Amino acid sequence: MLTARRIVRMNNVVIVGAGHAAGQVVASLRQNNFNGRITLLGEESWYPYQRPPLSKRYLAGDMQAERLYFKPQVFYDQPNIDVRLNTRAMAIERATRSVHTDDGHAFSYDYLVIATGSRPRQLALPGADLHGIYYLRSIDDVDRIRAEIKGNRRVVIVGAGYIGLEVAAVLAQLDQQVTVVESADRVMSRVVSPELSKFYQDVHAENGVQLKLSAAISGFDGDNRIASVILADGEKIPADIVVIGIGIVPNTELATDAGLDVTNGVVVDDHCRTGDPHIYAVGDCTWHPNRLLGIELRLESVHNALEQAKTAAGNICGEDLSYAQVPWFWSDQFDLKLQIAGLSQGYDEVVIRGRMDERSFACLYLRNGQLIAVDAVNSPKDFVQSKPLIASRAKIDHALLSNSDIALKDMA
Repeated sequence: MLTARRIVRMNNVVIVGAGHAAGQVVASLRQNNFNGRITLLGEESWYPYQRPPLSKRYLAGDMQAERLYFKPQVFYDQPNIDVRLNTRAMAIERATRSVHTDDGHAFSYDYLVIATGSRPRQLALPGADLHGIYYLRSIDDVDRIRAEIKGNRRVVIVGAGYIGLEVAAVLAQLDQQVTVVESADRVMSRVVSPELSKFYQDVHAENGVQLKLSAAISGFDGDNRIASVILADGEKIPADIVVIGIGIVPNTELATDAGLDVTNGVVVDDHCRTGDPHIYAVGDCTWHPNRLLGIELRLESVHNALEQAKTAAGNICGEDLSYAQVPWFWSDQFDLKLQIAGLSQGYDEVVIRGRMDERSFACLYLRNGQLIAVDAVNSPKDFVQSKPLIASRAKIDHALLSNSDIALKDMA
């Protein structure tokens, strides 16, 4: 016996933003049989696309831009889907439920989804406007960087977080002379243990990447174009290209101007609703509660963007969905895949599972005896099997955790 398909009727949903989260909102609305009008407003000239490959395979030249698309262009040719690219949303008028754009149009909504994402944090130093200095956040950014990679160039990367080290790995493999400058005393210092930082420092050094740690930058030197990066101690590092990766800033200005609650992101509840019942927000730009972790936070994560988008779309369609999941992330550097589950901030003990010299191991982070996070390097089973243990705040004997002959799934 066939079950009748539920059709969700609504006049109009407007999505501000055209990134990963926005693309998932469109897809999930359709999957929930929403048959109203969907309007997507995006500032770039590209349909919603995946950003993680930008600093990896796309930078390396191993992917075409169209392969980055979250959905093929033909997907958006469905009836009642209106995609407006190269269009900036300028204001949200809550009283009339409308979004005003830079081309003079106004789009009315029954529900609005803010998926404005984030932008690179700018480095405000003398010479920062010289040609040859780049940030990496979009397809166009990478295209400009790739156009500069001709022959053996001297590249300075500012910042040793995920993005900086991924770019360093790709460019080193493209035979560029790569120097990474980091103000902290170790790489990825905000997110991984000293043991894992040391491991990655050694790997980059083995592949010809020069690391300058505990090094502050005072400015950039050059005549119209970058020639060198100036350190606070006066040292000058020759540079043909500079890539800056010092974090991101959530795009919350629209929400702030509309009178919505904003802290380190647009404040939403576990249903991804703002204080206005007709407005949702998803992705990098949100400050949201996580019941599993017992905290409120903002996450820069594809997983978070996708799951919040699914949650918002389902609730718009009349479901009652709450978002509460273990966060996860990943980073590809050289032949290493780092997969992270949970958040390690505040840990008081780290247990190494496996052998670092075999380049397949995991760092397990504990707080008060509870497992709160795992960094798995070329160890996908440990990554996958750790998630339920983190969600349940499991307490496991250290000797057992470090025994890689026993699967984590058998320790619940």
